[in-house]
Amino acid sequence: MTRRTKHGKEVVAFILQNIEVHPQNIARLTTDKFGITRQAVNRFLRELVADGLITSQGKTSQRRYALPPLQQESFHLPLQGLHEDAVWRNHLAALLDDLPSNVRGVWEYAASEMINNAIDHSDGTTLSIQIERNSIRTRLILRDDGVGIFRKIKEACHLEDERHAVLELAKGKLTTDPQHHTGEGIFFTSRMLDDFAVLSGDVYFTHEYGKDENWILQQEKPSTGTAVFMTLANHSPRTSQEIFEEFASEKNNYGFNKTVVPVRLARQGLEQLVSRSQAKRLLARIDRFQIVIFDFVSVETIGPAFADEIFRVFERSHPNIRLLAVNASTNVSLMIARARAVQETPPIQPPTT
Repeated sequence: MTRRTKHGKEVVAFILQNIEVHPQNIARLTTDKFGITRQAVNRFLRELVADGLITSQGKTSQRRYALPPLQQESFHLPLQGLHEDAVWRNHLAALLDDLPSNVRGVWEYAASEMINNAIDHSDGTTLSIQIERNSIRTRLILRDDGVGIFRKIKEACHLEDERHAVLELAKGKLTTDPQHHTGEGIFFTSRMLDDFAVLSGDVYFTHEYGKDENWILQQEKPSTGTAVFMTLANHSPRTSQEIFEEFASEKNNYGFNKTVVPVRLARQGLEQLVSRSQAKRLLARIDRFQIVIFDFVSVETIGPAFADEIFRVFERSHPNIRLLAVNASTNVSLMIARARAVQETPPIQPPTT
């Protein structure tokens, strides 16, 4: 078997895709997967090492394999007078030119949107760009020295906590400059990439493609400015158009009409979702959408007041907005059904005389 045959290409792809997670036992894993001899797998590994696609350290049972960076570049650019299309054209396009057209399209959109955010919103002076590629994926890191995205959203939207800014960011259609921006860039970018993360202040927000959860983590040592981390497989089948169509369909004139709201982001720490105030925080700005999907992953229970505010009070006062609940536990589903089943109490009539 050689790397040029169809089966050989499948073996190589499997090795490259799994070597980071299994650096020491990739040979055994590949043998079990394809039912080929250890000698055959070792031949593939030696060829990949010779071609510089993987590295090898140690001997026999202690040998570890890794994916070396094939390309590393960094730039430091003044934000004053910077234009995102020029950054793409002059610094990034040539580095990604050999990728499939659909992958280049995703990178052009994602890089342009995030660079534009730094130019227009960061209030910083410098943008640092770092790009790293190996045989499997490309990673782009953008850092500015501005005020910090979560702090800016908190102040512009008069929020109580920077963590609440993450919830608003996850919904989409959020911008601190509505005259010039739609607030769609981060929402779509985070859903096109394999991994998307934003670090600012002491808050770290991540979104992984195909996963239901958005995570808010707190850093012990707050950072300055904003850092955006983006990763995409070099041969991803994804296109920017399919993500646009998922949330902005033709039947709605390509308007951004659907959003997914991670319900767990409405709580802080170990608190439970029980109050109307928490529900109202979750409901902020969703009247800008026609379809709202509340994702209850990692939320085991909700209180009756929380459910009532969303699935009776808001739902009945906004009949043109469709509210959907996904990943709801039995307890959550029962509480939602209970809220929707509550009948309006007729007003008390004054006694007749």
